[in-house]
Amino acid sequence: MIGIIGGSGVEEISGLAEASEKRIVDTEYGSVEVSLLTIGDKTVAFLPRHSLGHSCPPHKINFKANIMALKQIGVNQIIATNAVGSLDRDIGPGSILIPDDFLDFTVNRDRTFYDDRVIHIDMTEPFCNRLRGAILANSNSANKDLVDGGTIVCTEGPRFETPAEIKMFRIIGGTVVGMTTLPEAVLAREKEMCYASIAIVSNYSTSISKEKLGAEEIYEIMEVKKEELIKLMYNIIKDLPDEYDCDCHHALGDAEM
Repeated sequence: MIGIIGGSGVEEISGLAEASEKRIVDTEYGSVEVSLLTIGDKTVAFLPRHSLGHSCPPHKINFKANIMALKQIGVNQIIATNAVGSLDRDIGPGSILIPDDFLDFTVNRDRTFYDDRVIHIDMTEPFCNRLRGAILANSNSANKDLVDGGTIVCTEGPRFETPAEIKMFRIIGGTVVGMTTLPEAVLAREKEMCYASIAIVSNYSTSISKEKLGAEEIYEIMEVKKEELIKLMYNIIKDLPDEYDCDCHHALGDAEM
C-alpha cells in the first residue's frame, strides 16, 4: 500500500479516487484518522500531517503515531509533501525540490521507536532513492523542472528562523528549510518503509526574503501549486509498480548491536 503524508493542497487528491473510506487507526502512541483511497488499481492511505483543518502545529505533531498507523494498515512506501523556505536565490517560490539529504535541528521531538534497546539505523541514503526516481520520472507533470537533490534543514518551530540561523544553514550546506520532515523520515526508516519528500518552496527564508515572513505566504503558494501537485502525485501513484524490493525494507538487518 502507498502512503501519502501531506497537508493543505494535497487533501484534494481524494477527489480523484474511485472510492474512499475514513478509518481510525489505534496505535500504542495514539489514534490517527486515515483516508483509504482507490486510485486506479492502487490503494492509497492519505494522512493529513497536521490533522484535519491543519489544526496541529509542527512541534506538536504525533509523528510516531502517524508512522505506526500507516505501518499497521500495510503501508510500505510513503510520499510526503513539505512546505519549505529556500536558502538558495536560484530556487525561488513555486519551485519543487526532491531532497536527497537532511540536517536535523529539531529539539524536543520523540525521534525513535527504539528507546528500549540499542538500534542504529543507517542513513547513508536519508531518502529512498527508488521513490525519488519515481517522482523525478514524472517531472513532466510539473509546470517546470523538479529540482533533483538538495539538503532540507528541519527546525523545531513554530517560529521562523533568525537571520543568523539562516546564514549558518547556508554555510553548512542547507538548500531549503522546513519544520516537518523530521523525525518523520527517520521513523519511517526504522519501520522499514520507503520514504521520499516532495518539498514545495513557498518563500525565500528569513533575511533572503525582502519581506517579513508570515504563514499566509505558505497557504497562498500551496493554493497556487495545488493542481500541479495533485497531478504529480496522481501520476506517481499510477506508475509505481506493485512488485518491487528496496533496501529500505531491510533497514533493520544489521541495525541491532
